[in-house]
Amino acid sequence: MAKDQTRYIFSMGELRRKDNSIVFKNEKGNVYLPIEDTKELYCMNEVSLNTKFLDFMAKAGIVVHFFNYHAGYSGSFYPKEKYISGNLTIKQSYAYIENRLIIAKAIVEGIAQNIREVLYHYYRHGKKELKELLDWLKKDVQEFLSGDLTIEQILYIEGQIWSRFYDSFKYFLPEDFIMNKRVKRPPDNPINALISFGNTLLYTKTISAIYRTHLNQSISFLHSPREGRFSLSLDLCEVFKPIVVYKTIFDCVNNKKLQVSKHFDKSLNYALLNESGKKIFIENFENRINETFVHPKLKRKTTYKSAIRYDAYKLIKYLLEDKPFEPFSLKEKC
Repeated sequence: MAKDQTRYIFSMGELRRKDNSIVFKNEKGNVYLPIEDTKELYCMNEVSLNTKFLDFMAKAGIVVHFFNYHAGYSGSFYPKEKYISGNLTIKQSYAYIENRLIIAKAIVEGIAQNIREVLYHYYRHGKKELKELLDWLKKDVQEFLSGDLTIEQILYIEGQIWSRFYDSFKYFLPEDFIMNKRVKRPPDNPINALISFGNTLLYTKTISAIYRTHLNQSISFLHSPREGRFSLSLDLCEVFKPIVVYKTIFDCVNNKKLQVSKHFDKSLNYALLNESGKKIFIENFENRINETFVHPKLKRKTTYKSAIRYDAYKLIKYLLEDKPFEPFSLKEKC
């Protein structure tokens, strides 16, 4: 069994501690979850718990993510920061003041590169309509980012990248999943529902990854630091969205694992996955983020989930040793 297990709870019920195990109780009885190999716990429905249980999670270093019935992200229980480093926080703060644009540009360039790699698969399989976008991502975006830009201009370029990416869906997704426009809160159609749900899952994975480093979650570079959210997680998950979230969506949709008539809630205009749809998407998301490949620099097998934490370490190397920060590249697999 894997040593870094993510466990999902889909039913309403009660979470409590029993000896050295997690116990989930619902109308069907008790389910015992071993704590030794559990690193993340996802509550995808309404659950009750007490401070004794949360203290148990904190001592075990388990991050607990809470979602409401409608798959909306409520928040995360984050054990106290045992990895906190005053020196690194100072360096991170200094980098935000002096080098924010360098890091923000690197992230946006990483987004463009990984989107290009994902779309190139469809181009090679006959979707020649993508050539103009592929050329723009490779040449124009890189040229734009090489200039002297403000953070507002960098964010504008990022917005253009995502907008053109969404527009390309019409070339390789079925009509039921075409993107008219990106709508987040709440999603208004099946494709927006999948994107919001997938992005939130990836965001929470990044929260858990950064928790196990010395980085400060509140000091970010592309996204503006803001109260009430882990801004650095928003930064570091961006380059993984095309690889993990969108490849999961494209696989589920094009291979008919998810269908509008079967896996979305009709009463909510098909803008919400039903329980069956959530389980299918999560299973495929977990398979994708835990997919193994040989890392060319580490010279060993790793996963996309581990690559997120490795990007956090690369950022630390930049902050402490001034080594160039180059986010994960699907093309280079590093």
